[in-house]
Amino acid sequence: MARNLVTIGFDADDTLWHNERFFKDTQARFADLLADHTDRAGLDARLEAAERRNIGHYGFGVKGFTLSMIETAIEVTDGQVPASVIAELLAAGREMLAHPVELLPHAREAVEAVAGTHHLVLITKGDLLHQERKLAQSGLGELFDAVEIVSDKDRRTYARIFDRSPGGPAAAMMVGNSMKSDVIPAIEAGGWGVFVPHDLAWSLEHAEPPEHPRYHTLQDLGALPALVAALG
Repeated sequence: MARNLVTIGFDADDTLWHNERFFKDTQARFADLLADHTDRAGLDARLEAAERRNIGHYGFGVKGFTLSMIETAIEVTDGQVPASVIAELLAAGREMLAHPVELLPHAREAVEAVAGTHHLVLITKGDLLHQERKLAQSGLGELFDAVEIVSDKDRRTYARIFDRSPGGPAAAMMVGNSMKSDVIPAIEAGGWGVFVPHDLAWSLEHAEPPEHPRYHTLQDLGALPALVAALG
């Protein structure tokens, strides 16, 4: 008899391990460096606007964030930002890239619980080298049957990945902390979308939850094995 659920996709950043808090900490450092030029709220808005403009050029991740901070620093200082500030921003970016991986609660247990019974795919966006390093440091790499590091996550991305996964889209699930990138496009591609909220969320990832029978939300990853078992 055919199984309802065969493939399970997992997001990485802020689903399996901490990520956004390092961005928030660096953004606070950025605000301190430019406190003499603009207020924090105004600076945050300018940085977010730069990130939106630059995603198509630099993609997602630390390197694009660092370049957007430098661009914003140049803008808010009318080109007068000291070289020492630019150097500090570059150093902050390097620190983010080198930060140790810290798994979120229940991450290892949840992945291990379904690894033996389902086809697991890590689906994450961001810088290729950085994401590969984080996966290697996480100790979870051997539990995944496939790894997809993509430039963006939309319906076509999930359709492509699910189409070549066992069971196809109808037997696939995506688990993640982003409604916009993990849940909605996975459902649009024909799979299940499981939202696991994180305390910190990037504003560019916000979207309203869908009203759909294939949408589920969990308090944390500890509840995932029971949902997987219930879906069959």
